[in-house]
Amino acid sequence: MSMNDTQRPRAVRVVRKQSAAPGASVGPGEPVRISKLMAERGLCSRREADDFIARGMVFVDGTRVTELGSKASPAAVIRLAPEARSHQEAQVTVLLHKPIGYVSGQAEDGYQPAVVLVTPDNQTQDTGPRFRREWLRGLAPAGRLDIDSTGLLVLTQDGRIARQLIGDDSTVEKEYLVRVAGKLDERGLALLNHGLALDGRVLRPAKVSWMNEDQLRFVLTEGRKRQIRRMCELVGLRVLGLKRVRIGGVPLGDLPVGQWRLLRGGESF
Repeated sequence: MSMNDTQRPRAVRVVRKQSAAPGASVGPGEPVRISKLMAERGLCSRREADDFIARGMVFVDGTRVTELGSKASPAAVIRLAPEARSHQEAQVTVLLHKPIGYVSGQAEDGYQPAVVLVTPDNQTQDTGPRFRREWLRGLAPAGRLDIDSTGLLVLTQDGRIARQLIGDDSTVEKEYLVRVAGKLDERGLALLNHGLALDGRVLRPAKVSWMNEDQLRFVLTEGRKRQIRRMCELVGLRVLGLKRVRIGGVPLGDLPVGQWRLLRGGESF
């Protein structure tokens, strides 16, 4: 009996490189690890890909693959079994308004990780499903927010979202409101927008503008360690307060400090 459309594994074909002419086909190229191909195509994270492969949930050109480290042509058709898709659909993404004094990731120097705030008492009273303990399993921050900063922090079980937000090729915007002290001339403002380097690497272009006499608005597409504070230091400013108010298409909105909610259907970064 053939599978119906809802049961049929999803097919994701290779995406042409930008340099390819419209309509051009992609050559077979050198074999690449299947887990890498899956991550590049947005099917899942590489860690999830290895798990799906080990559990026999991945098909390459119609053949089930179960050996970790297996490689395939960059043009191969990769399908996920329905069980893998069901697993992904059950994963949650949490939006937390992180307070000052919590670290984004692992506990350090006596400070607690922000994930400890994901409790039934701290969930906002919206119309979404209520807290379940299994949501904490594998829940990890998708990006950092400094201990002395507040605002929107994303924690997710979904490797696809993590890669979208913190992958090397991520272009998702992050917006911050930054209260500063010091003098900033037009040249300094221009440098904040483009022209600064950290650790020997030129920063991507940013969007930086004045909100009022002591507050700047930063929009970045990268997240180097303490990037905004270090950028401000390079132009003679001192950061007094920093709040992240948006990640991609998802705003912090009126989410109270220390509380969280689930990413809603229809929302995307």
